[in-house]
Amino acid sequence: MRYDTLCSTTDSAMGFKPEGIPVATKWSFITRNVIPEDVAQVSMLPDRVPVSGDLILATVEGISQHPRIQLRSGRRSLLYPGDTVVVAMGNRYAPDQFEAFVPQDLSGCHLVAAGGIVARVTHRHSSMKPPTRLRPEGYCMGADGEVLNLNQYTLAERLPAKKLSCPVIAVLGTSMNSGKTTTAAALVRGFTAAGYRVAAIKATGTGAGNDLWAYEDCGAALTLDFTDAGYPSTYKLPADQILECFETLLGVASSHAETDLIVIEIADGLLHPETSDLVSSVSFQQKVSQVIFSAGEAMGAIAGVERLNAMGICPVALSGVLSASKLSADEAVSQTGIPVMTKEELGAATVAALVE
Repeated sequence: MRYDTLCSTTDSAMGFKPEGIPVATKWSFITRNVIPEDVAQVSMLPDRVPVSGDLILATVEGISQHPRIQLRSGRRSLLYPGDTVVVAMGNRYAPDQFEAFVPQDLSGCHLVAAGGIVARVTHRHSSMKPPTRLRPEGYCMGADGEVLNLNQYTLAERLPAKKLSCPVIAVLGTSMNSGKTTTAAALVRGFTAAGYRVAAIKATGTGAGNDLWAYEDCGAALTLDFTDAGYPSTYKLPADQILECFETLLGVASSHAETDLIVIEIADGLLHPETSDLVSSVSFQQKVSQVIFSAGEAMGAIAGVERLNAMGICPVALSGVLSASKLSADEAVSQTGIPVMTKEELGAATVAALVE
C-alpha cells in the first residue's frame, strides 16, 4: 500500500480538458501524485530556464531506447510518434544507461527514464540506443500562472525522523544492477513471512515504478520513494536536501500504524557522490540498524566492505549478484569474514534473526 492521499492512479485526466492538453495525453508514472485539474494552461515561457521537477507537456518525435512509458497506474504503455505525454524535468545518473541533465530551455529533450523523466542526454553506455526524443509543447501551469512542479505534491506529513520506533535495514551496493532491489525485495518477503509489517523505501534514484512494485509484490505494507517527497530524481541534489528526503521518508514510514520494520534501498553505488554523502552522515548511521551490501562479484564486495568500514559501518551480510555464484561468494567470505546470503535465504522467515 502506498502512503498516497494526493490522487488516484488514473492514466489520464479521464475527460478533463485543461487548455492545451489533448484528452488522450498519457500522464506518466512520475505524475501520480499530481492533481490533473490543477493544470489551467500550457505555455512555452521562452524566458524561463527549466528546473528539476517542472511538469512539461511534450510530443513524442522519435522512438528509440525507451519505446514505452510507465503510466500513473503502473501500466507500461507503448509510445507512438505524435503521442502527447505529461512528464517531469529531472537529472539522471545511470552508469549502465544515461547521464542526462535538465536543459537550459525547452528546445528539445529526451525521455531518460521510463517513469517519465525528461532531460538532455550528455553520455550514454555503448549498449544503449540513442534516447527517445520529445518535443516540449510547454510548461503545465496552474490557475495562478505559475509553473507546476513536483515539489508542490509532497507527502501530506513531513516528519523529521528524530527517533525511530522500529528497526531499519539499509541495502547498499557497488553500482546499479548489483542486485540491490532484488535484495531489498527479498528482505521484505522474508520479514513479512516472519510476521513483520514492512515499510519499503527507495530513498534515492531516478523516478520510476519498478522498485516500488517489486516491494509491493513481496508483501510490503507500505511503499515510499523520493518522488513522494517531491523529487523526480536525487542526482545533483545538495547533501542537505538528500538528508531531508531520507529523514522525511523514514519519519513518515516509522509513524505509520502498519510499520514494524523498515527496509530502505539507497540507489547507485558507494562511489556515487549523493550516496556517499548520505551513508557517511551522522543521521544515516544513527537511524539505520543494519546494512546489507550487494555486489556483482567478490572484488566489488571486498572494496565495498573496506569503504564502509572506513565510515564506521560493518555490513551484517553480503548479497546481490555475487550470491548466485558459490565461487564468488566463497571468495568474498574468505576476505571479509561476512556471510553471503542468497535471495532465497533473505526471503525466508529466518531472516528475522538479523534484528532479533
